[in-house]
Amino acid sequence: MTKVINTSGKRKTAIARATLREGKGRVRINSVPLEIYGTEMLRMKISEPLLLVPGALNDVDVSIDVRGGGIMGQAEAVRTALARGIVKWSNDPKIKDAYLVYDRTLLVNDSRQKESKKPHGPGARARFQKSYR
Repeated sequence: MTKVINTSGKRKTAIARATLREGKGRVRINSVPLEIYGTEMLRMKISEPLLLVPGALNDVDVSIDVRGGGIMGQAEAVRTALARGIVKWSNDPKIKDAYLVYDRTLLVNDSRQKESKKPHGPGARARFQKSYR
């Protein structure tokens, strides 16, 4: 039986679901290889967990499905799902510690959400302007 691990990551309204299975070290996001996914800044953000632990995914194929939010929120959700998957796959506490020392949001979702809009204003806190003339 082949080993399969499912993990997820969230950021704002973006949700990423990662599936890790034995393979050749491919990483695909929405069926697009990581090498050609998005802009270079997004690729660098997503590949941080891979660079911190070189060779972690040499024999693992990662398929990540991400929905919702904007491009940066999706990238941060993907990197969280990827880092969690690597930790779960390797079962090595040193990798987990390395991730936590570098950036806690690699393993822990950032729970901040957009504040909801209120009545009597254009946004969450701002109020409509008044004129008395």
